[in-house]
Amino acid sequence: MLMQTHEARLDGLRKELAKRGLDGFVIPISDEHMSEYVGSYAQRLKWLTGFGGSAGSAVVLKDKAAMFTDGRYTVQVRDQVDGKLYDYEDVPTTSPAKWIAENAAQGSRIGYDAWLHGIDWAETASKQFAKKGIELVPVDGNPIDAIWDDRPQPSLNAATPHDEKLAGRSSAEKRAEVADWLKREGYDATVITALDSVAWLLNMRGTDVDSTPVALSYVLAHADGTAELFIAPEKVTPELAQHLGNAVTVRPRDQFLPALASFAGKTVAVDPQHAVAGIFHALESGGAKVVREGDPTVLPKAIKNAAEQQGQRDAQARDGAAVARFLRWLEIETPKGGIDELTAAARLLEFRQAGGVLRDCSFDTISAAGPHAALPHYKVDEDSNIPIPPSSIYLVDSGGQYADGTTDITRTVWVGPGEPTAEMIERNTRVLKGHIQLAMQTFPQGTTGGALDALARMHLWAGGVDFNHGTGHGVGSYLSVHEGPQRIAKPNGPYPGSGTELRAGMILSNEPGYYKAGHYGIRIENLVLVVPAQIESEGDYLAFETLTFVPLDRRLVDKGMLSEAEIGWWNRYHAKVREILAPQLEGEDLAWLTRECAPL
Repeated sequence: MLMQTHEARLDGLRKELAKRGLDGFVIPISDEHMSEYVGSYAQRLKWLTGFGGSAGSAVVLKDKAAMFTDGRYTVQVRDQVDGKLYDYEDVPTTSPAKWIAENAAQGSRIGYDAWLHGIDWAETASKQFAKKGIELVPVDGNPIDAIWDDRPQPSLNAATPHDEKLAGRSSAEKRAEVADWLKREGYDATVITALDSVAWLLNMRGTDVDSTPVALSYVLAHADGTAELFIAPEKVTPELAQHLGNAVTVRPRDQFLPALASFAGKTVAVDPQHAVAGIFHALESGGAKVVREGDPTVLPKAIKNAAEQQGQRDAQARDGAAVARFLRWLEIETPKGGIDELTAAARLLEFRQAGGVLRDCSFDTISAAGPHAALPHYKVDEDSNIPIPPSSIYLVDSGGQYADGTTDITRTVWVGPGEPTAEMIERNTRVLKGHIQLAMQTFPQGTTGGALDALARMHLWAGGVDFNHGTGHGVGSYLSVHEGPQRIAKPNGPYPGSGTELRAGMILSNEPGYYKAGHYGIRIENLVLVVPAQIESEGDYLAFETLTFVPLDRRLVDKGMLSEAEIGWWNRYHAKVREILAPQLEGEDLAWLTRECAPL
C-alpha cells in the first residue's frame, strides 16, 4: 500500500528504523556522487518531507524530527514541510550532527547512508557523537528505499560522445594528463566520482540528471593511462564504445564496489569533497592505502580552452536573442494582467526552444514576481505560483544547456504601467554599479575570488544594504551551471572556493543583488570569462570579458548616480548587445532591441 501522506511516510520510516535496531536516521539531499542536482530516484528527502529545495537535510529520531536549511529556504521550508512533524532548524546556527548530539539519548544508534554522505561529515559526526555516548552506524541499504514503494529507477538513457571539436581536447589527452599526475605523486589510481568530472574526462554526456548533461557512472583512472568506466550496460551504445576506445574498459555499474576491493597494497587518491564515505570504507577494507587528494580533473575542467571559450560565446549569442524576444513579450503582455510566474517561465522556455538546439535548461527557472523576487532561490510551482502584478518588479534567473555552452542570466525588469518607486531605482542602480565595478576590474594574477567580492558590494554597503549570497560561481562547458573550484564570495562566508586563485579561462557569474523581504528583489547577472588584461602593468594582470549580452532595464536606473566611467560601460555594453543580437532579430523584436540599446 502506497504511503500517500508525509505523516504516514515518517511513521513508516520510524518502524523500519526500529526493525533495524536504529534510534534515528539522517537524510540529506544527495546521491552516490554528491551531486548538486540529483535524479528523481535519489529525491529521498523530498519524498519523506515534501521539501523541494536544492540544499537541506532532515533527522528523524524516535520521538522527534527536524529539518535543516539555510537562510535561502527559510520561507520555502515552512511552506512545504509540516511543522507538526518537523522542527525547523537554521544552518549554520546549528547542524544535523549538533542537533543529534543535543537531542538523542545516550546509547542511541543513529543510522546514515555512507553512499550519500562525505567522509569528513561521517568522521566529524562520529567523534561528536562519541562524546555523548551516541553511535553513528552506516546502514546496509537505505531504509527509505525499503518503504518507498513507487520509487523511480535510475535513468537508463543512453550516454553519448561529446564532439571533440567542442571539447577542444581529446579524452586521451585528458586521461594522459591525469596519468602524469598520478605518476608524479606516486599513486596507482584515482577514483573519479563527480558526474561532471567523469563527463569531462571521457568527453561523454548524458541525460540522467535534470539540468546537467551527465550520465550516472564512475571512473577508475590508472597511472598507465587506462581507465575503467562503470556504467549500466544499457547506456552504452556502439557509438559510445567506439568513442571510448580500447584504453577505456567499460564495466557494469554494479561492479564498482567489488572493484574498490581489488586495490590491496596499492595507493589510491580520492577527493573527500566529491567522493562519498562508502568509497573510502570500501577501499580501506580492501587493503588499499587511501590518500585524500583533490579531483585532478577539477582545475583543468574549470580552465576553458579556446574551443570551449568560443562555444560559450556562440551559445550566449543564441541564448541572448531568445531572452531578448522574451523580454519584449513580457513588456507587452504583463501590464495587461493575466500572466503568472509559471506562464512566463514556460514562454521563456519556448523562446529558447524555438532555435532548435536547446538541450535542456541549466537549472529550474527562477520566475519571481513581487515579493517572490525577494527570495534569491525561489522556485515556482503550482502551489506558489502567482500572477505578475502590474506596476511591480519581476525577476527572472534562467539558463540553457547547449552543446557548445551553458548559460545563466538574471534580468530584473519593471512591469508597467506607471513608474518604479525612487527606492527601487536607487537600489537597482547600486546593484548595477557593483556589477559594473566587478566587470571593469583588472587584477594581478594570483588574486582570489574572495579578494574581489567587496567590489560588487561597495555601493550597496555605502547605502547601508547588502545581499546574502555569493557574487559569482563557476560555470561549466555544457556541464554543471555551478562548477568549482572558483567562486566570488565573502572570504569568511559559507561558500567554498572563495580562496581559489582566478585563472585565465575560468568562467564565472557576476550577480550582485538586493532583496527587500516581502516586497521586491533585484539581481543583475551576466557570465564573465577571465582573460589577460590589456593594460600596461608590472607583472601579469587579468580582467573579465563579459559573455552575456541582453539589454538591462533602463527604467530602473538613475543616470545621475552613475559616474562617467559607468555610463561609458553601459553604452559600450549595449552597443555590443545590439551588434550581437540584431542579426538574429527582425521586425518589432529588432525595433525593441534598437530602442533598449540606445545610449543612456
